[in-house]
Amino acid sequence: MISERTKPGRVIRTAVSAEVESIAALHARARATYYPDGVPDDGTDWLAAWRTAVQRPDGHVLCVVEQGRIIALASFRTPEGAPAETVKLFQFHVDPDHWRAGVGTALHTACAEEWRADGKRTAVLDVHVDNRRAQAFYRRQGWVAEPEDGSHHLAMRLDVPRE
Repeated sequence: MISERTKPGRVIRTAVSAEVESIAALHARARATYYPDGVPDDGTDWLAAWRTAVQRPDGHVLCVVEQGRIIALASFRTPEGAPAETVKLFQFHVDPDHWRAGVGTALHTACAEEWRADGKRTAVLDVHVDNRRAQAFYRRQGWVAEPEDGSHHLAMRLDVPRE
């Protein structure tokens, strides 16, 4: 598992429980950008959800830290009932103040390296249908959209690149 990686001015590493409040706040800021009428209240306790994600023994939460502040995060694991060589990217967020600065690409590269090291061959994700910016980002990383099913999310798939 990738536990720590240094880049000029930033570190990509595994998130820890003490950072859950910062993670949930970043998640809220990022989600707010693709809901034009405001983030819907679906009743999810995101602080508890992130605490669970960080503490899951079968999951990973990577974060990008710059000057002591989390500026991006990714949460992934093999979903229930999926083949062992499949990983699902459940959450991937970059602080909007850091868009178009290479942060997302660096984090995605770290995720793919982790997936490769863990023997994953296929990655899947669901992205909000209105989040065109994220869809374009994923396509640049090699993700391919599945046929649309009329829901609020678009399923995408990535063949995990080999070394």
